[in-house]
Amino acid sequence: MNLLDLFQKKKPIISFEIFPPKLDTPIESIFSTLEQFKELKPDFISVTYGAGGSAKDRTIEIASKIKNEYGIESMAHLTCVGHSKDEIDTLLKAIAEHNLENVLALRGDPPANQPDFDFSKNAFQYANELIAHIRSKNDFCIAAAAYVEGHADSKRLKDDLFHLKQKVDTGVDFLVTQLFFDNRIYYDFLDKTSSIGITCPITPGIMPIFKADQIKRITSLCGASLPAKLVIMMDKYGDNDDDMRKAGIEYASNQIRDLIDNGVDGIHLLTMNRPKSTKEILINTGLIR
Repeated sequence: MNLLDLFQKKKPIISFEIFPPKLDTPIESIFSTLEQFKELKPDFISVTYGAGGSAKDRTIEIASKIKNEYGIESMAHLTCVGHSKDEIDTLLKAIAEHNLENVLALRGDPPANQPDFDFSKNAFQYANELIAHIRSKNDFCIAAAAYVEGHADSKRLKDDLFHLKQKVDTGVDFLVTQLFFDNRIYYDFLDKTSSIGITCPITPGIMPIFKADQIKRITSLCGASLPAKLVIMMDKYGDNDDDMRKAGIEYASNQIRDLIDNGVDGIHLLTMNRPKSTKEILINTGLIR
């Protein structure tokens, strides 16, 4: 199913992001996790790609299993980092051959241990170029990323919004936001996108905090800010993984309740491959019983 059709039929859409196991781990290791996610009945599941496309084949295989064996709609992440045009076309062909209809088109992160990676050497330097290529060749539903606090590489949010409008006008069907921890920033972002004519669904990406050091590392890379109350919470519980997990689940649950009360298009849970914690959040927010 084209996911845009889902957004037009119901609200909010509930979706999960998962990531493939590391390349030195058997792919079968994720199957029991998928079985548990299946029981939660999400509207769709997206599968990440790995830095530099390191897990691209596993992304497609897992997305195919989700849709074709478990009967849940899926979305394969696709990045242009480190790929030639022919390689992108081969991946798009494989996605289509696996009966997949939805793609999250991204520039992507540089390969591990290559902080000075030269993006200009890619066949497509920016996500909007990849989106235009996909749109010219395939009938996929195309999602793209939105950065509510601006992309880490952008100097001004105004510039980032300009590039986002470019992506949408190129052929994006809906947007998924980068993680954020203050809903007011998201609502302000919606006002800004509306003012420049972006009308497609913008579903918020919510990442529960399970470990304080992990979230500090992630936010340092993506540029997401940490509200004072969240910093206090991490300082209080950060040395105890179980207490931190419980507090993180409660924080994410509060975020989601407020977002739903304010009529968001969807909730995209960045699950970190944790079905038990994901289930707790869905129960807390009344999304499952």
